[in-house]
Amino acid sequence: MAGEEHGSAPERPALRFTVLGPLGAEADGRPLPLGPLKQRLVLALLLCHANTPVPVDLLTDAVWNDEPPRTARKNLQVYASALRRLLGGEQDPGRLVHQPGGYLLRMAPEELDLLRFRELARSGRAAAVAGERDRAAGLLGRALDLWHGAPLADLHGSPQLRAEAERLESRCVAVHEDWAETELALGRAPVVADRLREVAERHPLRERLQAVRMTALHRSGRRTEALAAYEELRQLLARELGLTPSPQLTALYRSVLEEGPAAPAGSSGSGGRLGSLLPPDTADFTGRTEQLDRLTAVLRRGGGRAVVLTGPAGVGKTSLAVQTAYRLREEFPDGRLMVALRAEDGTPRRWSEVVDELVVTCGLAGRVPNDPRQAAAALRALLAERRLLLVLDDAADETVVRALLPGTGRSAAVVTSRTALAGLDPVLRMEVPPFTEEEALDLLGRTVGAARVVADPAAAQRIVEAVGMLPLAVRVSGMRLAVLRHLPLAEYADRLAEPGMLLDELAVGDVAVRPRLASCWHDLAEPRRAVLLRLGRRLPLAEPFSLDEAAAALGCDRGPALRELERLIESGAVSSPEQEVTAHAVRYSMPRLVQLYARERAAEAAA
Repeated sequence: MAGEEHGSAPERPALRFTVLGPLGAEADGRPLPLGPLKQRLVLALLLCHANTPVPVDLLTDAVWNDEPPRTARKNLQVYASALRRLLGGEQDPGRLVHQPGGYLLRMAPEELDLLRFRELARSGRAAAVAGERDRAAGLLGRALDLWHGAPLADLHGSPQLRAEAERLESRCVAVHEDWAETELALGRAPVVADRLREVAERHPLRERLQAVRMTALHRSGRRTEALAAYEELRQLLARELGLTPSPQLTALYRSVLEEGPAAPAGSSGSGGRLGSLLPPDTADFTGRTEQLDRLTAVLRRGGGRAVVLTGPAGVGKTSLAVQTAYRLREEFPDGRLMVALRAEDGTPRRWSEVVDELVVTCGLAGRVPNDPRQAAAALRALLAERRLLLVLDDAADETVVRALLPGTGRSAAVVTSRTALAGLDPVLRMEVPPFTEEEALDLLGRTVGAARVVADPAAAQRIVEAVGMLPLAVRVSGMRLAVLRHLPLAEYADRLAEPGMLLDELAVGDVAVRPRLASCWHDLAEPRRAVLLRLGRRLPLAEPFSLDEAAAALGCDRGPALRELERLIESGAVSSPEQEVTAHAVRYSMPRLVQLYARERAAEAAA
């Protein structure tokens, strides 16, 4: 035919798949027949793990529920062949492949609603962290618009698919919560109250969701409904679980009860109360009794006091700061708020962006000059007049912190940082240490279940020792074991005992230790990285070392070695005891995971 190129390949159809509701598929807008139930189960599980190999054993369990026939693998091959034809056959041979890790289904975000949902949610959360609230609300709202019913409702007969559906539903609720909190910050309480009604009814025990709905109802002038929502939750918790609402939710209830009818969000201006603008409290916060008591006592005095919490990434500085802020509701009645000083990827935010975010949060938009320095001065004046607790999280340097510290008045600030922020004065510095063994085992038990820890205490001890008692690493280990219920603690401990595997094992879902270490690494100046490489490679793993041992590892005299160690102490990569000792008698230490990461980088450099 004229205009037709001889031998040209037919154009591939535009595929669209849905799992955020009933399983569905279209090619160029036309529904695709997905075949028998077992084939649909295989497709659904591959879509839930798109672009990631799915082990054959996992697919087998999903299809036959622990009772596979002898021909299970052959049957899976048949289903995979049928799906390849459905997905384009010879036109797209790389779409569904079998490789050593299992079956891999390749999908683009525009082809699968789940991938698009994740993309929009991730971008929305990043925009919220950057203070772009309107954009964040729009992105998170678009993510929620992709949902059209209970996920994979037609496939819940398979325990594996039912578990996948529950995880998807949990992600949906989390994005609802993020969206609602962002919309509340923009003063759109009525929209939040109406949209959350149905999802709150489906998840009545989700306290963060109930809290944001109560707040939205109260700020919409529907105080009676807000109080009724709390009472319904209180009765449900008592009846179903024998529990009472969390202290944070109870405090919100009392606030609604005491404050009476509320003005719309965002109408308070510079003289109103901000309330609690903190991330959700950690339900399983563990230990830290001594640090909590000391930090609380210092901040209760107000008077422009500032405390800097220092320590390596993952040691729990932010959790400690937030827990303290929740304790101090009465002492700071004008508000407790936290602002992130880094973007989601770990890069420091510009201090002008942070100032702009606080100007909006504190109701000063349009009331202060656009110049960041003058706006920061206005913020300090506001802090001096009111009783606010400001949490500045993950400071990379002194610049933004110095611009925002109260200085005088009744407010106070908590700053978390991996470095000592040595240029700040006057501040109280508190180094947050790793967990004690008792605290680490307590958190592991809360995450995986106390029964598993009690059943093999020696393995549990090996796990927490292998991760250097670092709270984040203990939590990730617990989360991983909670998902891999079949994995004995002893076997996981054996994996962690291999230094080359340890950081690979400390990852579950989108939570991982290595990216935190990488962010710390990139914060270091190049000369400090070179020193850390040599120390990490040449010193024994996770053992205290002396100045002489450091000098030998660095191949220099004591004087230059001492200066290098002091720079690493300031940056948070090396620590020394708190008590005073001479430089030649002190024993230095490097966090176990920091040293392992340095060894990885050294091996990469040598390759």
